[in-house]
This record gives sequence, C-alpha cells and structure tokens, in this order.
Amino acid sequence: MRKVLNFHLVAALTVMVSGCAKKEQAPPQRPPVLVTTAQAVARKVPLYLEEIGTCQALQSVLIMPQVSGAVTKIHFTDGQEVRAGEPLFTIDPRPYQAAREQAAARLASDRAMLAYNQEQLKRNESLVAGNYISAQDLENLKTTVEVNRATVKADEAALETAEINLGYCHITAPIDGKMGAHQVDIGNVVNAYSGKTLVSIQRMDPMYVDFIVAEADLPRVREYFQKGTLRVQVYFPDDESKSRYGELYFLDNMIRAGTGTVMLRAIMPNEDRLFWAGQFVKVKLVLADIPDAVLIPADAVQVGHNGAYVFVVNPDQTVDLRMVTEGQRQGGWLVIEKGVSAGETVVLDGQLMLSPGAKIRVAPPADSQPAGGQS
Repeated sequence: MRKVLNFHLVAALTVMVSGCAKKEQAPPQRPPVLVTTAQAVARKVPLYLEEIGTCQALQSVLIMPQVSGAVTKIHFTDGQEVRAGEPLFTIDPRPYQAAREQAAARLASDRAMLAYNQEQLKRNESLVAGNYISAQDLENLKTTVEVNRATVKADEAALETAEINLGYCHITAPIDGKMGAHQVDIGNVVNAYSGKTLVSIQRMDPMYVDFIVAEADLPRVREYFQKGTLRVQVYFPDDESKSRYGELYFLDNMIRAGTGTVMLRAIMPNEDRLFWAGQFVKVKLVLADIPDAVLIPADAVQVGHNGAYVFVVNPDQTVDLRMVTEGQRQGGWLVIEKGVSAGETVVLDGQLMLSPGAKIRVAPPADSQPAGGQS
C-alpha cells in the first residue's frame, strides 16, 4: 500500500514540476512590423487663405452702333484677337458723306458772306465821319457781320457733327482683346443708340480674379495688405500644376450683408490665355512666409479619439505615439506646429499594426520632398 502511495506522490510532483517549467518559459515575441518612414524637414512655406474665385476680363466692351444704316462689311472673324484701332464693321457711309459735303458747302458759302460784309463794314466806317453814311446804317452793317460770324460758327459745328457721324460708319476696336460672336450680319439695318449689341470684346491679358474671404479673416488680410503687396496663386480646381501668380489688386470697401464676406480682386498675367473670363478657379492668397516650418507627409498623420497623432521612430527601431497640432497643407505635405521636430523620422505607412513601443522594420524609403519647399 505504501508503494502505491509513493508512486502517486512521485507522479504528482512530476506533473507540478513540469507545469512550473512551462510557466517559466518566455512568451513568443511579436515580429517587427514592416513600415515605410519619412523624415520631418524644415522648409520655408507660405501662410495662405484658400478660396474659390472667378476670372474676369480686365476690360469688356459691348460694341453698339452710333449711326443708323445698313451694315456693308464685317472685318473680323468670330474669336479673333484684335488690336485697338483695327476695323470691325462698316455701316453704309454714303448718306453721311453727302451730309458732310452739304455742311462743308454751307460753311464755305457763309464764310464768303462774312468776308464780304466785313469788307463792307471796313469801307463804310471811313464814310461816317463825312456823313456819307448814317450811323444807323453802319450799326446795321455791324449787326449783319456779327450774325454772319455766328452763322459760320454754327456751320463749323454742323460740319464737325457730319464728320463725326461719317466716322461712326467705320467702327474700330476700342481696346486690344478677343472678339466674341458677331450679332448682326451684312445687309441688316442697325439703328443708332437702340441698345443693339453688334459684338463684344474681352481683354484677356492681364486678367482679374475676384474672390471672397470671410469677415473673420478680414483683419488679417488688411494687416498684411497694409505691409505690402500680397501674392496670389491661381490654379484649376483639379490641377494645381497649371497655375499663375499675380498680386492682390483691390479690397472692397464693405462687407456683404447676409453673407459676412468681403470681395477681393487679384490681377495676373494671362499671355497664353490659360484662364478664361467667367471661369471658376482656386485662389491662394499668400499672407506671409513661414521661414522654418516643420513638414511631414500628410499620410503620416492619423486621427484618433484624442485628435491627430503620428508614430515617431526611436533609434532602437521602436515607435512612440505623439499627439500633434496640424498646420496648413503644402501640397502632399503638412505643417506640424507642435509634436514633431525637424530631423525626426515618422511612420508613413503601416500604422494600423503599431502600438507604442512596438518594434519595426523599415522598408526602403520613397524619394519624396515637399512640393515647392525651400530650406
């Protein structure tokens, strides 16, 4: 009986020792997480406001007839670029040419009459002293001369009016610009000052860009605008690579009721007609430059319950979780106002598998730099 008990006791002790040995074994370690990383850099970047804007022609002119008559010639093609002074339309000039010749003939006749009466007055003034002519007749002659002078002035004005009307028959471009579609064909009769538009001209270079900013941003805009010229970047909503730089030209003098916004206007070069009048564009109003902003790729920033965070790589290939304060985006990069310093390495991809203190294995880094950044 004792042998049996001893056997069971030895067996129990063996099981207990075996169990303790298993508990003392180290748990299996989690393999390093494969990640990609990027280094935080310091660059000069713009501090800006981003808005939606509309392109506006620098000058827009509606061509209307100033004399009545039939259109006999159209000297341009729709959409053509024209220079100021180039011919656009010809209205039948023959009635106005005849009116000019008639006015010129009337002026010549009245000038001759004035010259004759002036000579008569001069001759008769010497006869008054000898009573060869009465003083009343001399006064009448003086009055006739004054009437002749007034008639000549009226004739000169009539001739000038006839010449102006004749000039209006030859309509020329008042500005450099791009023609719209003509609204009247050859042979149609147009009426002076009827409100009928013959064609429109838009000056495309340079070009205005109108946009609005919120009332809350107005003090900042005014502060920087008073310090000097503000740069403006204008680009397509879906393609920032096609952009132009201009400058802020105008700040409206009132806040729009109901919207709490104020209108601003920029001016930019547009030699190649990249932008078109009436086109919607994105606008970046650059207020100032931040000389040493810290930037990291925007994909490195994650958002949790407590806000934005990144994983920062330690020298021993472990990671720390850092809460960060985000600034403005700069292309594919993001300004970090607080939480990361220039030169530190952050995890760019693979964050879902990480936790504070986790081991990592870094994949070969991608070659990336902040767009447009300067050191």
